[in-house]
Amino acid sequence: MLKQISSPQNKEIKWLIQLQEKSRNRKKEGLFVVEGLREISLALKGGYSPLHFYFLPEKVDFEQLLKFSKINTEQPAVITELTGDVYERIAYRGSTEGIMAVFRTKNHLLENLEFRQSNPLILVAEAPEKPGNIGAILRTADAAAVDAVIIANPKTDLYNPNIIRSSVGCIFTNKIATGTTSEIIKFLQQQNINIFSAALQASQPYHEVDFTGPTAIVMGTEATGLSDEWLDNSTQNILIPMHGEIDSMNVSVAAGILIFEAKRQRITYTSQT
Repeated sequence: MLKQISSPQNKEIKWLIQLQEKSRNRKKEGLFVVEGLREISLALKGGYSPLHFYFLPEKVDFEQLLKFSKINTEQPAVITELTGDVYERIAYRGSTEGIMAVFRTKNHLLENLEFRQSNPLILVAEAPEKPGNIGAILRTADAAAVDAVIIANPKTDLYNPNIIRSSVGCIFTNKIATGTTSEIIKFLQQQNINIFSAALQASQPYHEVDFTGPTAIVMGTEATGLSDEWLDNSTQNILIPMHGEIDSMNVSVAAGILIFEAKRQRITYTSQT
């Protein structure tokens, strides 16, 4: 049955705003908000279960919403039609496609992470804080089709709306796991995965390193870099040679350079064997 809400003061609208703005609420309820047709489509494709859909009738096809409401769930999601002023109250973006949804979160336990192949390529980020950087890292990981993204000592809720927006939905297209630095190092060592830590100390230029075996490329923050624990357990520390006045670059840009060098080597290696 189609619901309708026409008052911005509606209790459900206030609940939805709290879910968007408060990490505490998202964690407590195990729910999060997604805005935009592309992002919602990717969440559904990624196996996330929808609970509610909210839409503007002049912008969204109701028949498409009916199909969406039955994906990945035993009980069809509730569909609610909103008036323009109500939608404007909850819209996170400046421009909108007139569709928003509430999904159930997934757990991202390291112990549940499995790889499709025996020679995985993994991107690890230690303690990233800025949602924009995390989103950009996830976009890079999706573009390179890495086997997993692992976040060590996470500082930011993965379902922060700014991460979803800046990742353009790539939070739903990547395999993601979280854990402490110690847990992740132990996991990688148990899986016989080489650890390549991006660092200035005792490092080798990235283009001189062999990434064709099982590989984890580990990135730290721009401000503090990686913790000593990573550097002490590296197969090899790596760096991107700098030719200007500064000695670092944006973490998502650096991740892209390193990951795509690994992809290049693997393509070349495969074509030669």
